[in-house]
Amino acid sequence: MNRSWHLVLASALVAGAVTPVVAVGSAVAADGDITSAVLANRDVVLTGDAVVRVPQGTHTYTGVISGEGALRVSGSGTLVLAKDSTFTLPHSRQHQRVQVPGGNHPYVVVGSPDEPAVTVDAGATLQYGTGGTTGLIGSFPYNTPGYQQNQDNIRVDGTLRLSLTRLFNLGIISGSGLVTQPRNMWGTLQVCGTNPFSGIFDNGTGVNFASTTCAADLPNARSVVNRGSWIIDTPLDHTVVQRQNFYSHEYGNDVNVHSRPGSKVILTGVYSWSDSGDGAAPSLSDPGLNWRPVAHNLNKRGTNIEGADVQWGDGTTHRIFMPGTAQTVYINLHARRQRSRLTFDYNGPVTLGAPIGGGMYHDTLSAPGAGDVVIAGTNGNDVTFAAAQYYDGSTTIDRNATLRLGSGAAGGDGSLHTGGALDKVIDNGSLVIRNTGTPISLPAVTGAGSVTQSGAAATTVTSAAYTGATTVAKGRLIVSGTSLRTSSAVSLTGSSAVLDLSKARDTTLRRLRVVTGVKILLPRKSPELTVGSTTATVSGTGLAIGGARFSVSRAGADTVLTALPSSAATTPAPSPARTGRAATPLGAPTGTMADTGSDLGALWAVTGLAGVVLAGVAAVFVFVRVRSRPRTSPRHSR
Repeated sequence: MNRSWHLVLASALVAGAVTPVVAVGSAVAADGDITSAVLANRDVVLTGDAVVRVPQGTHTYTGVISGEGALRVSGSGTLVLAKDSTFTLPHSRQHQRVQVPGGNHPYVVVGSPDEPAVTVDAGATLQYGTGGTTGLIGSFPYNTPGYQQNQDNIRVDGTLRLSLTRLFNLGIISGSGLVTQPRNMWGTLQVCGTNPFSGIFDNGTGVNFASTTCAADLPNARSVVNRGSWIIDTPLDHTVVQRQNFYSHEYGNDVNVHSRPGSKVILTGVYSWSDSGDGAAPSLSDPGLNWRPVAHNLNKRGTNIEGADVQWGDGTTHRIFMPGTAQTVYINLHARRQRSRLTFDYNGPVTLGAPIGGGMYHDTLSAPGAGDVVIAGTNGNDVTFAAAQYYDGSTTIDRNATLRLGSGAAGGDGSLHTGGALDKVIDNGSLVIRNTGTPISLPAVTGAGSVTQSGAAATTVTSAAYTGATTVAKGRLIVSGTSLRTSSAVSLTGSSAVLDLSKARDTTLRRLRVVTGVKILLPRKSPELTVGSTTATVSGTGLAIGGARFSVSRAGADTVLTALPSSAATTPAPSPARTGRAATPLGAPTGTMADTGSDLGALWAVTGLAGVVLAGVAAVFVFVRVRSRPRTSPRHSR
C-alpha cells in the first residue's frame, strides 16, 4: 500500500515538472504544455515558455494568456483567440530598443529586436480575432506616435490569420510562413521596422507598410498577394524600399503610395495578376495575361500615387512594376501635400502599356495626372510609352536614358499630354518617336539631348529649344511655329524621311545631312534654306547648298526639296545667296550622305591647303634663285 502511494506521488511530481498548473482564482499559472488549459478556455498566467498543441479542426479560445514567457502554437489545427492576451518575455530576455527621434516630426526606430514571444510552427494556424476588435497578443509599453509598437515579436512558419477590425502591429515579424487577412476584413496591419520574414503576405483588405511615424523593410519576403489596398508611406526624409512582387487575385485591389517631403518610395518588383495557386503560392500561368483583359476584369489592378515621390526599379532590373494596358491596369498621379513624381530606373528596355492619369481609381482619364515623370540616367534605361499619356507635368529624360513614344508596332502608339500649364520635355538623353498610325504633337522640348522621328506617323514640334541632334529616319517631322536652329545637327537618314519646315518660324539649320530621296518642305511664298552661315533663296528646279543637292518642285503651298545623289552633275545652279557665303556650286564632293555645317573646315580644306602649297613652292623658287646668283663678296675666313 505504501509502495503504491509512493508511485502515485512520483508520477504526480514528474507530471508537474513538465506542465505545472496551479489554480489562481479562475486562472492557472503554467509553463510547458498548456494545451488542456487552453482547450478548456481557462485563463493562463505564464511562468515560463509554453506550447499549445492544437488538434485538427478549429478551436476558439475565450480566455486570456498573461504573465511572462513565450508561446509556441504547434499541431495541425487552428487556434482562434477571441480576447487580447498580454504576456511578455521575461525581463532577463528583453533587450529590444525603441527610440523616437525626429523632434517635431517623430518616427519610430526599433533596434536589437527581442526573440519572438510568439511562434507559429509549420502546419499550425493561429488566428487573431473573430472579426471584431479583440484577439491580439501584445504588450505596448513604448508610447509610440501614430500607432502602438508591439513588444511581443512573432515568428510565423505556419499560418497567422488576422481577423481584426482595428489598427494593430505584430512587432517584428520573422519566419517563412503565411500572414493572411480575410477579404473585407476592415482592419489594418501596421508594418514597421526591419522584418526578416521570408514568407508571403496575403492582404485581404488593408495593410500599412511604413507610415509617417515609422519606416519599414521586408528584405526577404517572397511576395505580397494583394486583394485589397497595400498602403505605403514614409517619415520625413526617409527612403522606403519594397522589393517584393505583388500578385492580384481578383478585381478591386491597388497599391497606394504616399511620402513626405525629402522622402522616396522605391518599388523593385512586379505587380502581376495571379491566376493559379492560393495565397500561399501565387503564380501566373502566362505573363501575357497581364496584358489581355480576362472575364469580370479579374486581372485589373492599379496604383494611386498620392503626392509621393515614387521610383519603379533600382537600376538592377528591367521588369516593369505594372505590366499591362489600360484594360488591365491603372496609374494615377495626384497632388496632396506636394505634386507626385514617378521615376523609371531600369537597366534595360521596359514598356509602359497604360496611360498615366489623374482620375480616381479605375476612372484614370477623368482628370489629368498631377505630377512629373523622370527617366533615370542608368545605363541601358530604355522606356517605351505605348499608350497616350495624360499627366500635366514635365517629362525628364536623363543623360544615357531613352524614352520612346510608341512601340513601333500596330496598337502600340504613344504620346505625351499637351496643352497643360506644366507640360514640357527636358531631354538630356534620347527622345525617340515611332508611332505607326497616330500622329502626335510634342510639348515644349528643351535640354541637351537628341530627338529622333522613326515612325510612319507624323510628329509635330511646336516649341524646340534643345541643343542635341535631330534625326528623321522615317515618316514626317513637322516643325510648326518654332525652328530647329538650336539643334546641333539635322540628319535625314531614311529615304522616306520628310522634314516639314513649311510652317516653321524660320528655316535655319546648323548642320544638315541627307541621303538620296529624302524631302525638305519649305513655304512656297518665300522659300529659303539656311545651313550654317549660308542662306539660299530657292528658285528654279535645283539647289545645291554645301554638300547637299536637291531637285526643286512645288506641291500646293509647299516648295519641295528632294535630295539627289551627291554625284549628280547636271542640276541647274542655285540663285545667289542673300546673306553669308554663297551656296555651294555644283560638283560638290561625292558620297552616300551629304553633310554641310556652320564651321569653316570645308573652306579651309580647299583654300587654306592650296595657300600652303603655293607658299611652299614660292619659298623653294626663291631659295634656288638666291643660290644661283654670283657671289660679290669673298668668303670669311678664320
